[in-house]
Amino acid sequence: MKARRYAWLLAACMMVSAGCSSTTDDRLNSSVGLLDITPVPTPQTSTPPAPTCKPDYLASLRPEGPPPSPNNLPAGSFMSVIHKRGFLIVGVDQNTKLLGYYNPNTKQFEGFDIDLAHEIAKAIFGADWMERIHYVAVLTGQRIPFVQHDKVDIVADAVTITCKRTKDVMFSNVYFLAHQRVLVRSDSNAKTPQDLHGKKVCETTGSTAVETNLRGVVPYLVSARTDCLVALQQGYVDGILTDDAILYGFLAQDPHTKLLPGNITNEPYGLAISKKHPEFVRFVNAVLEQMHAGWTNSWDQWFGSVLPAKAPIQPLPNYKD
Repeated sequence: MKARRYAWLLAACMMVSAGCSSTTDDRLNSSVGLLDITPVPTPQTSTPPAPTCKPDYLASLRPEGPPPSPNNLPAGSFMSVIHKRGFLIVGVDQNTKLLGYYNPNTKQFEGFDIDLAHEIAKAIFGADWMERIHYVAVLTGQRIPFVQHDKVDIVADAVTITCKRTKDVMFSNVYFLAHQRVLVRSDSNAKTPQDLHGKKVCETTGSTAVETNLRGVVPYLVSARTDCLVALQQGYVDGILTDDAILYGFLAQDPHTKLLPGNITNEPYGLAISKKHPEFVRFVNAVLEQMHAGWTNSWDQWFGSVLPAKAPIQPLPNYKD
């Protein structure tokens, strides 16, 4: 019975990889190692000192009024460059259900983060936006470098705004407040995260989970989020430490898992944008301000079937100028 359960998950993962074979090379390359659950070696270098953090590091740039119409984008702005190019390049995850997932049945990306990308594309291109998004699948550790090196225009992929990351990229306003938690198998005897002392806990390389001080556990690092779920199901690890928004997707995929109680950290998500384009940050924040009902509808669509609670309120904007 257990072998059958593992088999359907592996098959599903392979379907995702196969379904992406006709997409961009970046997406295909990102999906190649999805079933390689060999742990990533833990770096043996010393930990650099944490950057000095300003109290307002979560604050973003204020919009310059409502988003301009697609036919009236400011000349020379990054939005007009994107419009002239003809498509928006968005870095996303392709295997995180509820947030960013490539559905092999519909051959479409779907999820909460994908809905945000849709809204930004609508604001730039207007009615024909649907054919004007190019998705690039990125691994967790690739998200910030892809923005820095202009491989994508924006990343919508559960990126936690941290002081360290604000040194490398700019962020939109917080659009989702997640929390780090721990997922275990349903037959686990663990009642709290502390019960995993001395046990292997899966974490994704490049995620904030790697920096979390969950004392006494043995980190088991992998490159892709889905690898953690496979590692848990096959018994390589006793738990997964990551954001609850990601873990809800794992719960939806495998009912033989459970969340341990207690939030370990707060994880405020922002859309990552190059520091070369502050006007694009302001534009994106204007789009987020206008979502309101759309934000709630998106939360209900993706998380409402997993969580019995009513949709939370969209995070209020926080500006530093």
